[in-house]
Amino acid sequence: MTAIISIRDLTKSYDNGFEALKGVSLEIEKGEIIALLGPNGAGKTTLIGAICGLVTISSGQASVGGFDVVKEPRRARRLIGLVPQEIALDLFETVWNSVRFTRGLFGLPRDDAHIEKVLKSLSLWDKKDNQCKELSGGMKRRVMIAKALSHNPEVLFLDEPTAGVDVNLRRDMWKVVADLRDTGVTVILTTHYIEEAEEMADRVAVINKGAILLVEDKTQLMQSFGRKVLTLDLGEPLTSLPESLAAYDLTRSEDGTQLSYAYDTREARTGITRLITDLAAAGIHVRDLDSTKSSLEDVFLDLVEEKV
Repeated sequence: MTAIISIRDLTKSYDNGFEALKGVSLEIEKGEIIALLGPNGAGKTTLIGAICGLVTISSGQASVGGFDVVKEPRRARRLIGLVPQEIALDLFETVWNSVRFTRGLFGLPRDDAHIEKVLKSLSLWDKKDNQCKELSGGMKRRVMIAKALSHNPEVLFLDEPTAGVDVNLRRDMWKVVADLRDTGVTVILTTHYIEEAEEMADRVAVINKGAILLVEDKTQLMQSFGRKVLTLDLGEPLTSLPESLAAYDLTRSEDGTQLSYAYDTREARTGITRLITDLAAAGIHVRDLDSTKSSLEDVFLDLVEEKV
């Protein structure tokens, strides 16, 4: 597939010597959803700002749709829709006028049908004549997304888009994101709700201290870095672990009816077969087995701690 965003050796440093971005290189393909994950202060918002022309690049290159964000900023920005973390609205303007005005800023002709479609997709149609000051925090966030979609962008940046939004509204928003991807819009999101990235993203980019640690397919990432937990249901409650099992990192449930064994999928041998054999030798009957894999949050935390 063709890369719609290309970033090469991008850096951002400040006069006090602080490096917010350290040689970031990233290729984002058209039509994919990529989640940008990292702890607070990792450089996520700075990277988005640099691509959108809001942050001055110290060195390196970034292009959107083939347009250099420094040399051809207007043409690059025309392809971008941005939903920042902060809610910035004219509180005394109506929802309809606010979204329509944003479209006009890009020099596009009036298109009431498109504005109507966007507002309906975000469940804002019945609020179109309300002043923004009359809306809840979640509804204001929706207006921000509507404004970002007003000019039919090819790339949509969502910087913590569901902060302060209730569960129902959040699910509606992610349906909109999925629909956008189906129409070919590329979505780059940062979020504190890692389960959303796990559900929605095609790829995951992990950033920490201004550097990209890795960019990988979400499924492959979880397979490569994920730990699994084997839960063993015992035939009879176990009051204590036998000495013969001390070498295993086993956790006994409070009622003694279950044992949990954590293992690393990256290891050539997980030790499960030997564990089952040793349990049988100790006279412990296993009634059932259940294996659960780690979540994307577990993978992310393990990776960041590993690279610190």
